[in-house]
Amino acid sequence: MTRHYSLAQLAASIDATLVGDGECQISKIATLTQATDKDISFLANSKYRTQLETTNAGAVILSESDAEHFDGNKLVVKDPYIAYAKLAQLMDTTPRAAEGIHPSAVVHQSAKLGENVAIAANAVIEANVVLDDNVQIGAGCFVGNSAKIGENTKLWANVSVYHEVEIGKNCLFQSGAVIGSDGFGYANQSGKWVKIPQVGRVIIGDNVEVGANTVIDRGALDDTVIHNNVILDNLIQIAHNVEIGEGTAIAGASVIAGSTKIGKHCQIAGLVGINGHMEICDGVIITGMTMITKSITSAGVYSSGVPHSTNKEWRRNMAHLRNLTDFKQRLKALESLTEQLKTIDE
Repeated sequence: MTRHYSLAQLAASIDATLVGDGECQISKIATLTQATDKDISFLANSKYRTQLETTNAGAVILSESDAEHFDGNKLVVKDPYIAYAKLAQLMDTTPRAAEGIHPSAVVHQSAKLGENVAIAANAVIEANVVLDDNVQIGAGCFVGNSAKIGENTKLWANVSVYHEVEIGKNCLFQSGAVIGSDGFGYANQSGKWVKIPQVGRVIIGDNVEVGANTVIDRGALDDTVIHNNVILDNLIQIAHNVEIGEGTAIAGASVIAGSTKIGKHCQIAGLVGINGHMEICDGVIITGMTMITKSITSAGVYSSGVPHSTNKEWRRNMAHLRNLTDFKQRLKALESLTEQLKTIDE
């Protein structure tokens, strides 16, 4: 059922300055181009300011610098994008992952369930699992022996949490995430691969979000550790014994090899590859498709991905790249000749 909010209620919830009709009724958030008079919209990037002239939104969230460009109802804030995020949480209509405990769920008698725990159809909760208050376990999930999940954490459908994994409070796991699978540990004996059992755990802090089909491997001996407030996008591979610092964000399809330590408040874009046994310090930003082959010890922005070009230009550049060693040798020869000529002139 759709809820309606007065503009005054919304202004109070995000500590905004209300300009206009506080009784205006708002039912949802929409883009400037699609909003109706029952919607609230926002302008977070001034390059879209011209859309204010044609929007039908009942109200718009604006910064102080953009407020003068709109004559309708508005909520004026310091950061419109943060305000939008907070209103989106308030007006969120996403359903729960589970309601009550479904008859088809298999819950071991030794499992400890807190108050208001919900477990959906066909989920399996093994021995000695601890589910704290208000945990939601979606349909088809698996929670392995002695795993612990903190209060208010939600697992969407078909999430697998292996044995002895520990997950903190207020976390969110999208469908298909796998937490605590074996790390890629093998020894080679005369061409034959000998498996190394992975006996560490995965420890996940509070307020962590993990995207769909992302995999976090358990440690080989020590634990894989994901600290508080980390956000991981879809299709990410986190190998064994990786440690990710508080507040770090990693976008989709990135891969982190084993025993790498990533600092606090880093931002790692999509399709990034990070080699193993390295350290990345706090406050590092890595742009898309970058390959990290050595430790990073200074905060800043790092890149190595090649931007796209026309096929003709790319082929020409690749041809030049293949001749780079020859170019270097010729340049050295010219430099040597230049030095000789200088000596003659003197």
